[in-house]
Amino acid sequence: MSDISGGRDEAFRALYAAHFDAVLGFALRRVDRPEDAADVASDTFLVAWRRLAHVPDGDETRPWLYGVARRVLANHRRGEGRRHALGSRLRRELAVAVPDASGEVVQRADVTAAMRRLSARDQEVLELHLWEGLEPREIADVIGATTVVVRPRLSRARARLRDLLGEDPEPPRNDPGRTGHLPSDHPELTRKER
Repeated sequence: MSDISGGRDEAFRALYAAHFDAVLGFALRRVDRPEDAADVASDTFLVAWRRLAHVPDGDETRPWLYGVARRVLANHRRGEGRRHALGSRLRRELAVAVPDASGEVVQRADVTAAMRRLSARDQEVLELHLWEGLEPREIADVIGATTVVVRPRLSRARARLRDLLGEDPEPPRNDPGRTGHLPSDHPELTRKER
């Protein structure tokens, strides 16, 4: 496209309109998924845009675009190969590193359902404690409260979760143990914490 006196944008539009279908067809015949062909075609025209001054005129235009599409396709296949190899390696490593947790699925579903029934405040302290492994002083830093406020809040949240589960589950391994606080018999105090 040595003659681009009509402007760079117009020259590219004309190139795209004249050859997009051919480049897309080239890609579609060489990939397994249509979305991959669309990626190859768009990357081909991105190269054409960047190198617009080097795109040949006339009958040489389409073969030049096919050459670009061929290189784009080769890069795409190398990338797919790397992604596939990485996925296979990660699956092998995870199979060794992560134990089969299928036996815990039902229990986790029960706990998850019970957690959803708790207040947002209870959920937050329990998630920070049980999921993130934080101690009450660390939870206090996260939520901007004092440890004096967090300890009883955590204790009450754990008690409410046990009540919802209808059992007294074993504490998780990062559980520092019960704080010694018992639920209050004074409803007006309990309401303040809720």
